[in-house]
Amino acid sequence: MVISRVLLYKFVRGGAVVRQHLLLALLLAGCLGVQAQIHKMERTDSSMTSRTYNLNPVVVTGSGHHQRLKSTATPVHVLSAQEIHEQGITNFGDALTHMMPQVSMAPNSMGTFLRLNGLGNKYILILINGQKLSGDISNNVDLSRINMSRVKRIEILDGAASSLYGSDAIAGVINIITDQPTSSVCSVTNATRISGHGQLTESATLDIYKNGFGSYTSFTHDRADSYQNNNLEYIKGSDTETQQTIAPLFTGYRSNIIGQKFTYAPTDHLALNAGLDYSYKITDRPDTHPDITGGTDYEMRYKGFRWNIGGIYKFTSKNSLQANFTVDRFRYGKEYDVATKDYAIGDYVQSKKQRMMDGELKAILGLTRNSTTIFGANWRKDYLTATSGNIDQNVYTLAAYAQHEHKLFKDFTATVGLRLTHHETFNNHLTPKVALMYAPGNFRFRATYSSGFRAPGLDELYYHYFSVNRGKAQISFGNPHLSPEKSHYVSLNAEYRSQFIAVSLTGYLNRINDMVIKENVLVDAVSLDMLRKEFPEMTDDQAAKLSQYALYQNSDVGDIKGLQLNLSANLFPGFNLSANYVYTYARNKSGDEWTPMERSIRHAATIAADYHHSWGRYALNVNLNGRLQSKTYYTGAYEDAPGFGAWNINTTHTFDIARWAVLEPSLGIDNIFDRVDRRPDSSVRKYALFSPGRMLVAGLKVRFKK
Repeated sequence: MVISRVLLYKFVRGGAVVRQHLLLALLLAGCLGVQAQIHKMERTDSSMTSRTYNLNPVVVTGSGHHQRLKSTATPVHVLSAQEIHEQGITNFGDALTHMMPQVSMAPNSMGTFLRLNGLGNKYILILINGQKLSGDISNNVDLSRINMSRVKRIEILDGAASSLYGSDAIAGVINIITDQPTSSVCSVTNATRISGHGQLTESATLDIYKNGFGSYTSFTHDRADSYQNNNLEYIKGSDTETQQTIAPLFTGYRSNIIGQKFTYAPTDHLALNAGLDYSYKITDRPDTHPDITGGTDYEMRYKGFRWNIGGIYKFTSKNSLQANFTVDRFRYGKEYDVATKDYAIGDYVQSKKQRMMDGELKAILGLTRNSTTIFGANWRKDYLTATSGNIDQNVYTLAAYAQHEHKLFKDFTATVGLRLTHHETFNNHLTPKVALMYAPGNFRFRATYSSGFRAPGLDELYYHYFSVNRGKAQISFGNPHLSPEKSHYVSLNAEYRSQFIAVSLTGYLNRINDMVIKENVLVDAVSLDMLRKEFPEMTDDQAAKLSQYALYQNSDVGDIKGLQLNLSANLFPGFNLSANYVYTYARNKSGDEWTPMERSIRHAATIAADYHHSWGRYALNVNLNGRLQSKTYYTGAYEDAPGFGAWNINTTHTFDIARWAVLEPSLGIDNIFDRVDRRPDSSVRKYALFSPGRMLVAGLKVRFKK
């Protein structure tokens, strides 16, 4: 085992090697200390060499309470930790895009631009165990805050879900369910994954559970180098002349996540929990250079701190009361690594600081034998301080909601829900939901209507932004007179689900009114005079070059029509095949003109074939997966990005070497056919494929348990 780890770590910088081995040793020592006080446990059937594929898992996101997937009246997509691990995935973005074709990602130094069913970040609600993940970077989500070493499953709910989840759930909800094992007294796990361009993920966990008390500790280090697929860019104003650049296509970074959670169940009726997560990330971009474009004077630095407390009291198996309180802080800014006229190396300038406090009380009641009723109340307060946007504002939201799910007669279930939201700025809004399901035998036929609601963000309301980029002034204004965005979502679903196969077909329509956009306003003599008074720091040269400024407006109507086909089958023992296809026709209407929605993709598919077989204490898992998609639409002056097909293969070798130890090396190839977008960069060019090409991927997972 030690020899294997040494060979693997030859690819990793020496300092990181020492830190990770030291961390593993400390966690192992802590586990052994607990083991010394307990009896040895017998070997169980939960051997790592034994695998099954569950086509009917337990889910919670669709209905707000735990039930089997085939029993929920609202369709939910589920990614299990097993599926994620078998594909050799260690980051959240890859987990979604490798297996969910309705999701797309565009990484950059300002986070990750996430899209679900044609709609972007601000319309997608991301939850961790049902609690909102706060914090964004210029409307880009910082997905590096999500600790993948703790993921049990990821549930994706398509379409408006504001009746249960409130504002922002217009495109859908992504709920990350974490794992807190209770089957073993103590376990230590260390996992490593390395590949080209300095990509390294290292995670370590320590889990202790005894007499109703659980302690779950985790640490993840993630890093990657910046890279280019073409070191040329078009000279501004020319489509033929090029020059060299050091601007990366993918921005390198270093990040750390530390997590700690405690659980305590003093009785069979009561369970309490408390946890915290700290995240740190800094980019690693090329510095400015006098002879070549594309460098930067500073790195972007991000910090997040999140803590929560909660509990559940079960009166009976069908009646419970839950309470949760979460505080989430996130900030980012510029850390200078090049001396400038105004800043020295090491200086930090904060751009944005965000804080969210969220409290929820929910009762889940089985008032009759064939029904489940939910009553809930939610309070949330959001704070935003943005130096560059001249904002220091906060807003609160109060909400009460109810949902009743009833089996009216054999094979027919109806769900109705309603949420009343009082927003400090936008007063009261009702968001209803109705879902019907007819379930004869292994078939399911579902119909859903739900309303969505999104309150404009504090930046959209109050921004007063001025910055200078390459000598050119950039100005944005918020608009306190904005109206909330509202949506209407309708879907029809047909499904067949048995022990061996699951097939689902869904058609949907999502219409969004009063979409908030950043509209460019032309500058004339009157407005220029106004802008110079608003921003006296603007120089004469900058004012002379200023042709437009941005103003947030309720302008567009969004219309998304889609079709989803999902297939998963256990074709024979040890072999599972899954295939997913989505058609998304997403448009915006500004005035009388319809245009494709920014970054939308018309056709996308994911395919995965997985084979598993064990021989005694050894098991082999081979996973082949691919993503295929048509071109990505870009609006305005930007040209569309071409479609692509990218395939990956990963092999995992599990050695159940003792009843207390499992060794799991893995080896694979990302982007087998070396698909790369090598177009030169330009002011009108955007990308959809960010892969640097074919890469060998190696990993090692070690688990000690008692």
